[in-house]
Amino acid sequence: MRVLVTGGTGFTGSALVRRLLADGHDVHVIDNAKGLFFDELRQKGAKIDLGSVEDREFCEKSVNGAEVVYHLAAAFRQLNVPKKYYWNVNVEGTRYLAEAAWKAGVRKFVYCSTQGVHGHIANPPGDENSPIAPEDYYQYTKYEGEKVVNELVARTGFDATTVRPTAIYGPGDPARFLMLYRRCRKGTFMMFGSGKTTYHPVYIDNLVDCFLLAAEKGKKGEAYIGADEHYYSLNDLVRYVGKSMGVDVKIRHYPFWPLYVAALMCEAVCYPLRIAPPLFRRRVDWFRQVRAFRIDKAKRELGYQPKVGIEEGLKRTADWYKANGYL
Repeated sequence: MRVLVTGGTGFTGSALVRRLLADGHDVHVIDNAKGLFFDELRQKGAKIDLGSVEDREFCEKSVNGAEVVYHLAAAFRQLNVPKKYYWNVNVEGTRYLAEAAWKAGVRKFVYCSTQGVHGHIANPPGDENSPIAPEDYYQYTKYEGEKVVNELVARTGFDATTVRPTAIYGPGDPARFLMLYRRCRKGTFMMFGSGKTTYHPVYIDNLVDCFLLAAEKGKKGEAYIGADEHYYSLNDLVRYVGKSMGVDVKIRHYPFWPLYVAALMCEAVCYPLRIAPPLFRRRVDWFRQVRAFRIDKAKRELGYQPKVGIEEGLKRTADWYKANGYL
């Protein structure tokens, strides 16, 4: 069938596109930049158009003929842009695309949100019914995007489903876990706080499985946590990352709050000068925010079962980093 993937040249999108192409689908990709995998995906047979979901006309042209739309495009980790940019891409762009898909007769729409809409999980493990408590503007706009999609579902009966991924990692990721690997490779890791805070990863192939199942079996207007089977303390995660590289990591603990204050001061100095701060609160919150979820709903309603465990996933990722000169 003909499939549209937005944000398809990035890390997560490109993994989905590769799977769809391997399964024999006619894949159309749109993205606002070429990204790391543009040439590879074109050589594999994907049709790629550059443009933004902020452009309503571009959205309307892009959905023509598509049976399924996977909407992964988002404003993410842009530090020196106004809040309006996040709103225009993550909310209005989602509105334009979803409405265009409905009008074009698209059979299924899968929206990629984030587990971050739940913020800190005060009573772990959480699930899809945990309180909505986004802790930054990105997470806030992603949930507003969910609301846009579900309003369309309620008004028209459009068949749309949301997936909320946890922390995505795997081969092809040039940023998300790379800093963690580089720090662990040194043999010592500076842990701010106890390291008992939990973190919930999802290996990229497992997440792609979840996306495909959401398109096939996801219920209208429902959201599903897309995550690996288990979550881990930061201490254990660091040790697993070290093990994937054959490194016995020594963890050194330091107080959290001085780091947080330093991040706050760094933002206060850099933002007025329109400089990307080297240290910011969202980054240091990694040490204290609890991320831990049940995936019972995805298992029950989608038949989702993560196939790649943490040790295998981290080893594959380490091997990719080494092969491509990142480590």
